[in-house]
Amino acid sequence: MSFKEELQNRVNHIEEVISAFLPEETGYQKTVLEAMNYSVMAGGKRLRPMLMEECFKLFGGQGEIIKPFMAALEMIHNYSLVHDDLPAMDNDEYRRGRKTTWTVYGDGMAVLAGDGLLNLAYETAAKGFDMVKDADGYRRMAGAMQILGRKAGVYGMIGGQTADIEAEDGKSLLTEEVLLFIHENKTAALIQAAMMIGAILAGAGEEDVALMERVAYNIGIAFQIQDDILDVTSTTEVLGKPVGSDEKNHKLTYVTLKGLDASRCEVERLSKEAMKILADLQRKEGNIANAFLIELVESLITREK
Repeated sequence: MSFKEELQNRVNHIEEVISAFLPEETGYQKTVLEAMNYSVMAGGKRLRPMLMEECFKLFGGQGEIIKPFMAALEMIHNYSLVHDDLPAMDNDEYRRGRKTTWTVYGDGMAVLAGDGLLNLAYETAAKGFDMVKDADGYRRMAGAMQILGRKAGVYGMIGGQTADIEAEDGKSLLTEEVLLFIHENKTAALIQAAMMIGAILAGAGEEDVALMERVAYNIGIAFQIQDDILDVTSTTEVLGKPVGSDEKNHKLTYVTLKGLDASRCEVERLSKEAMKILADLQRKEGNIANAFLIELVESLITREK
């Protein structure tokens, strides 16, 4: 089976996992539930839950406990996209080839949909407590919940978004250091959550969890730089969202600071370092070789959308 076929099989599997945890569209709050489901089921690469499950496998994880966290992280990721697209933020009307949530349901309902997804994410992840039966299981669950909260919060994604907004508004000077802080927290933090939670729930030790955090940092920075590259070089038809929005919004990116060639080199450097760490971990006694995970990370270098 080719990598492309394996990838699609995993996406299909993740879609099923997510769907199982989405709310039924009933009651007086039906509209916000519809908006939430519209947002989450808009498609996408499902990269974060995929990385989470593959890291769970790498460290020998078994059972269903990973599934609520896969769904929860995708809810958090999609709530952030719903809010990013709002007129007060990036003011985008299309994402993944279709109308954004606020253009369909209005910006007020989109705000509520994002809020709803964030709250539902923690409700969903907490379902994992019903699946553990011993002290070690509860310890792993607690550790996973702590990482999910921190990486999505003010010391993670929201912190990165704050720095991003202030840089765009001219309230702070956007240096390379600030830009990397934004990328580390706005983009890499949720990838770190994915890979670290997968490792923790599988029973990985602190040293290996720290290595996964480093790998995810590299992947996240490389992924965001590649996103900046595509905003300059791709088309709306290929990307599924408007290109040139960074320039339209006068947004400074790694590409505007370093140029296209240097940006491409940095993507490759970060990705190769991440793959080396993953390759070393696969050779470690007790871990299970996962060739798909290596190829998935490598594919991020040359992705076109």
